[in-house]
Amino acid sequence: MSAVLSPAQGGLAAVRAQLRARWRSLAQRERRLVAAASIVIGFALVWMVAVQPAWHTLRSAPAEIDRLEAQLQQMRIEAAESQSLRNAPRVNLAQASEALRSSTAQLGDKGKLQIIGDRATLTLTNVDGDRLRRWLAEARSGARARPVEATLTRGPQGHSGTLVVALPGNAP
Repeated sequence: MSAVLSPAQGGLAAVRAQLRARWRSLAQRERRLVAAASIVIGFALVWMVAVQPAWHTLRSAPAEIDRLEAQLQQMRIEAAESQSLRNAPRVNLAQASEALRSSTAQLGDKGKLQIIGDRATLTLTNVDGDRLRRWLAEARSGARARPVEATLTRGPQGHSGTLVVALPGNAP
């Protein structure tokens, strides 16, 4: 029974035969060195392909889990805030305007509010980040306003620029 070899198999068989002949022609010491080098290269390949990526994943997993847990917690806080705003009673345009004016009064001369229709523009001059965050929180919860445009710059004394918010009722 004779086996018929494809050209690729025949070429592979020829290469194997050449490698066997080359192996037999090597001295015992050279065979040991080639075998040792092959083992070292094999271990290096196994390390780089299988062990090192798994090791890296195991080492970085706790920090990644902590980061994702913090992100999930923040998303839950924002979802709860969103739900509370949805469940809050509706505010008409006059009430929203009054709530914005009240919030802006706390900024003193560093904030000027202009209300035109269903939009309010707050002009800021050197307002620190905490006061701006409080104003935004009050605008969102008290006036049900949402920011639609901001042109702010941060300087050494605080934030300056304009912030446009949409008032409830006509906001998309």
